[in-house]
Amino acid sequence: MKKKIVGSALSVALGASVIFSGGISKSSAAPVDKEYIVVFKDLSQLPAGYEKLIKDAGGKVTGKLDKLGAVEVSSTNTAFLDKVKKSNLVLDAGVEHTIYPEKPVYQEAVTLDDITDGADVYKNYQWDIKQVTNNGASWNLAGGTGKTVSGDDIVVGVIDTGIDYNHPDIKPNYAYGKSFVPGYPDAMDEDGHGTHVAGSIAGKGRILGIGPDLKVAAYRVFGPTGGAETAHIADALMKAADDNVDVVNMSLGGYDWFQDPEYATKDVVADVRLFNRAIQYAIQKGVTVVGSAGNNGVDISSPGKLAGDDKGAVHRSPSSQTMIRVSAGGALKNLAFYSNYGVGKIDVMAPGGDLGPNYDPATKTGRDNSYLCYSSVPGGYSGYAGTSMASPKTAALAGVIIAKYGKDVLKPAQVKQIIQSSAEDVFKPGYDEKAGFGLINAVSALK
Repeated sequence: MKKKIVGSALSVALGASVIFSGGISKSSAAPVDKEYIVVFKDLSQLPAGYEKLIKDAGGKVTGKLDKLGAVEVSSTNTAFLDKVKKSNLVLDAGVEHTIYPEKPVYQEAVTLDDITDGADVYKNYQWDIKQVTNNGASWNLAGGTGKTVSGDDIVVGVIDTGIDYNHPDIKPNYAYGKSFVPGYPDAMDEDGHGTHVAGSIAGKGRILGIGPDLKVAAYRVFGPTGGAETAHIADALMKAADDNVDVVNMSLGGYDWFQDPEYATKDVVADVRLFNRAIQYAIQKGVTVVGSAGNNGVDISSPGKLAGDDKGAVHRSPSSQTMIRVSAGGALKNLAFYSNYGVGKIDVMAPGGDLGPNYDPATKTGRDNSYLCYSSVPGGYSGYAGTSMASPKTAALAGVIIAKYGKDVLKPAQVKQIIQSSAEDVFKPGYDEKAGFGLINAVSALK
């Protein structure tokens, strides 16, 4: 199970030992620089003397998250963690992990002729948007498009690969962009994932989003390839909260491997604590935080279950109970075959797409691309399937609910409660492990 999860979802840097071969001894090898997270006991500021503490332990501060009481540290000292943890100022310290975009399980580019009728992609392809909005009925309700009576913009921050802000279907609703990727100052999407997410939220053109008058802001944390350090994502979430966005979507994630025989549990706790602090910081500042459940088709209800046959325990991250965690459904209101699930780990289900009722994941036969979720990508449109496609529809629903009541009126917990209580029961009556409280429904949520 560990190999399946880590191999398909992300590469987790857990500080594995360097292996030396070819006759080179450890003593003659160059010291290896490792990146660490140090989380202090004070969760709102950095303590006096923290820089000296880090330096004395053999580390160098490379990044500061002042408002979260944490720092990034680089060190070649193999005893760094042992030394820094002895301080009574430190709550936890560990090797910094890497998080990746929740890549779609499948994707299919679509070639379209020149536009002949407005919203033609919506009319012909976007069953998912129709499912949530009841064929656009929610757009006729107060706040339903994301437009407020007061005229205030409702902004959904997209922590992702960036957004193609020149895409004609995104440009009308693009608010701004910021990049947290070293060496890439522009928030332009060079992958496609973030633009697809943004289109599902606020597309307005050939595609339509759940809230075609919502605004989207790009908080780019991923470069053209590879992942992002936890601290960079936490920083983006903190900045989004400081910018007074209304909702944040995080179609990303990973797994922290607790009690792995190769590593000590204490070496991975700091990463989890930092994520939780960032989420709580945003929620306390009024931001509704939404995240995807993951695409491994496994039960994430407990660390032991997720670990499977391996000894140890696995934690889905980020997975705070205060955020809204979303599983993925198909056009037939089924749980998508790839979607993670689990009691206490799923709040609601939203359309994420799949490959149709005749698709066999084992033989990979019977595929029907019309069951994918279609949205914008740089230069065009594409169909994706994944919990990454489910999460932004829930984030957009949060946005239109806020638009109905007014900016900065509802608390995130109230937004979450409205989404849950208005969801459609699709499996067991009440709460269940697959859909949580049910399939999101914009019409019910706005009545």
